[in-house]
Amino acid sequence: MRLSRNQTGLSVVVTTLIILVVSVLLATIVTFYAVNVVTTRVQEESLHLTKQHVWYNTSGGWAVAALVILNTGGRDVVIDKISVRGQECSWSKVYYWRTSTVTVSADLNVTMVKPSEMTADQWKQIFAYLSSGENFEQASNDLTLKSGWTLVVYIENPDSIASNDVGRTVGITVFTANAQYYVEANVEAAQ
Repeated sequence: MRLSRNQTGLSVVVTTLIILVVSVLLATIVTFYAVNVVTTRVQEESLHLTKQHVWYNTSGGWAVAALVILNTGGRDVVIDKISVRGQECSWSKVYYWRTSTVTVSADLNVTMVKPSEMTADQWKQIFAYLSSGENFEQASNDLTLKSGWTLVVYIENPDSIASNDVGRTVGITVFTANAQYYVEANVEAAQ
């Protein structure tokens, strides 16, 4: 049997290109599969900040900030700190109320006095969502917020809000272990 020596095959360049293209396609498929597996298995953290206000009480010379935080993500979060205009708010000046059953649809109202001086009746007067036996609590450390829950926060004397800040925009930032959530509010005059 005689073999013909004049038969031609694929050149080295074409063979190398075919191997490269196949390996890149396989790597791409593996990468997309891995990303799909990871993103469908991991629940995302997501907070929605709304109804933010900063008031300055012109007759009393004190300020209060307020906002509603909704945990719209699939995981529980720990709120590490809250800052107003870049200055961290002490937990001792933060007053909060948590719920999983109430949708806070009405806007927040300014407190009649400093939040630290508010009575249970005064809280119910400005915040009608409180049911019997419920009240705003003073924070002592990081706040937890379960998935699907709502947190209403009032902050006494945030940063150094003064009468000359009325009409200015200030930022409110909520920090968790994984993210920062930022909203802005105009400083409003109260009383």
